[in-house]
Amino acid sequence: MELFSFPTLIFIALISPFLFYFLKKNPKKSGFKIYPVVGALPEFLLNRHRFLEWTTDVLSNCVTNTAVFYRPGNVHGVMTANPLNVEHMLKANFENFPKGFRFYTRLQDFLGDGIFNVDSEIWKIQRKSASYEFSTRSLRNFVMQTAQVEIHTRLIPILEEATKKDRIIDIQDILERFAFDNIIKLAFNVDPNCLGGAESEFMQAFDIATTLSSGRFMYAIPFLYKIKKIFNIGSEKKLQKSIKIVHEFADNIINSRMEEGAEKKDEDLLSRFMGDSNQVSAKFLRDIVISFILAGRDTTSSALTWFFWILSSRKDIEQKILEELVQIRRRNGKKIGEAYTFDELREMQYLHAAISESMRLYPPVPIDTRSCLKDDILPDGTFIGKDWNL
Repeated sequence: MELFSFPTLIFIALISPFLFYFLKKNPKKSGFKIYPVVGALPEFLLNRHRFLEWTTDVLSNCVTNTAVFYRPGNVHGVMTANPLNVEHMLKANFENFPKGFRFYTRLQDFLGDGIFNVDSEIWKIQRKSASYEFSTRSLRNFVMQTAQVEIHTRLIPILEEATKKDRIIDIQDILERFAFDNIIKLAFNVDPNCLGGAESEFMQAFDIATTLSSGRFMYAIPFLYKIKKIFNIGSEKKLQKSIKIVHEFADNIINSRMEEGAEKKDEDLLSRFMGDSNQVSAKFLRDIVISFILAGRDTTSSALTWFFWILSSRKDIEQKILEELVQIRRRNGKKIGEAYTFDELREMQYLHAAISESMRLYPPVPIDTRSCLKDDILPDGTFIGKDWNL
């Protein structure tokens, strides 16, 4: 999304004299800068291109790591990095903090009624099904086999070639392709071969759809994206085109699989959610699968990228990980380069701790958006009103 649109520049020009006067009369305080009438909007406009860095800076300077903000259009909200507040919203008082209408409407075009875009009973049903499916041994074996093939036939050869030729590579791009290949195989049992060099229209469209859909939260005027959508212009035109490609790809596979009948031979997520019943609609299956692709692609690649980035500067940690792998390999009589089993992976406690710590420092999902159903007081004493955003 462009940093400033023409209307935005006009708005800033009109209010800048008042902001200058306000800043001279009011020294800087912790939390978001709240200006008369416009609230936190000016700071938001200046920092939305670096939203995570900006909000992290603000919250780190607050005593309870929590700050209240408001913007024109009756937009009120709270941002927090306080663990007690997060636990209160996502566990202790979970029912009072759904994703809400604002979240649902912005992502509905792309995610529909998938698990990451719904609340209440629809969410519970999908979560229950997903937790059951991911706990089954057969699916774990499918994931292990898929990942091993991708690692040994594509990922390692790419890294070995780069090492031999002393060539610099974009590790984030490689890990994104690696994660995408794996999650598509898991979802549909289809190999896009992105890591092998194939250009996937679906992957490109999925990336654009993800970026532009999340960009709807960054509008200074919340309903502006709806106007662009109605007239099919700008970023909304590009978004709808990308969503169409993603949906058509998924629909073709789903419809083909449903025509094959109830007898299933595959162990992918699509087959499992279809079950032995023809009562589920193709759209429902599409929404579920696309949500899981979204969850598995960016989170996996982000976590791995940060992990290797940290590891590159901590040779002591790298050495301890290697020592643990050697011990496990010797204990189980394995040769160098031989794949580990699921049970052997569970023995890698130090590696697990290192990955967990890297995700604590650099979370793969750094922000979670919620809505408040009724007035509440957070554990740190912050008031949050009905319909406020978090």
